[in-house]
Amino acid sequence: MSWELGVKTRLTELLGIETPIICGGMMRVGTADLAAAVSNAGALGVMTALSQPTLEGLEAEIARCASLTDKPFAVNLTVGVVATQIDYDDILDVIINSGVKILETAGRSPEPFMDRLKAAGIKVIHKCVTVRHALSAERIGVDVVSIDGFECAGHPGEHDVGGLVLFPATTQALKIPVVASGGIADGRGLVAALALGCDGINMGSRFLVSQEAPIHHAIKEKFVEMDENQTRLIFRSYRNTARVYRNSIADQVVDIESRGGEFAEVHSLVSGSNQDKAWKTGDINAGMVTVGMCGGLINDIPTCRELVQTIVSDAEQIITNRLAGAVVHAEIGQTTAA
Repeated sequence: MSWELGVKTRLTELLGIETPIICGGMMRVGTADLAAAVSNAGALGVMTALSQPTLEGLEAEIARCASLTDKPFAVNLTVGVVATQIDYDDILDVIINSGVKILETAGRSPEPFMDRLKAAGIKVIHKCVTVRHALSAERIGVDVVSIDGFECAGHPGEHDVGGLVLFPATTQALKIPVVASGGIADGRGLVAALALGCDGINMGSRFLVSQEAPIHHAIKEKFVEMDENQTRLIFRSYRNTARVYRNSIADQVVDIESRGGEFAEVHSLVSGSNQDKAWKTGDINAGMVTVGMCGGLINDIPTCRELVQTIVSDAEQIITNRLAGAVVHAEIGQTTAA
């Protein structure tokens, strides 16, 4: 199929990818297999550095990803949001020495690392949740900002601004490419993001529900069945809001928070080991399960290639048929009225 119409943007040119679609880094899910499958489909796959428990494991996983695709892929590095002590300099050494050319950063500002990254010729995509933080990222020299709307999975921040406002507010403030993230699962979302001034889209939840995603099929089926109301916000009282699937764990966390409970009281419920159990066993109530509101738009479990092709094809149809037709009808109406 053609990849030409409506999908060539500053993002595709900058990163050397075929379509302006990114599979954002997802903890415990962003493996070499998923990243390579996404990249081979013409989008940008992202593997997560902190999913690997050792530096040797990270080096091996990057090498494995490179062996599975000859297309560009990225590594995600989330800074400063985990309780364990992490030597980010050592991790960056592995990433740089492995020849990775695209890094997605999240959490705290990547400013302390920018000189090293620029010297290595690495393009930096930084995830933000406010225009203010996006402007700061642009000032320190990141190449792309990925802006998370309130609908997103994971951490949407504390300002509760949806993508319909946040995306154009960001694009009108920045000069560098902006990627829309949160609430996007199909070609309609891609077209909407482009119309709002963005140069591409970032999808996490949608790629979770793909055949290559390394989570249990039963969890994928739950996401297919869910509607847009099946997520819940937790950690609000701790000023670290997270959007997750509404299961018994999320309900317990919200109940503890409503009674003024400290984070220590919920820690065992939301532990990484419990999330791993849910992902691996298919028990939706085993732990905290991260998914965005766009789960309500997901109706099947395709391969990554099928997913990317469908999004691009649907976007082309919307642009050439529905939108073009709407413009023609509007012009005819104006002519008739005159």
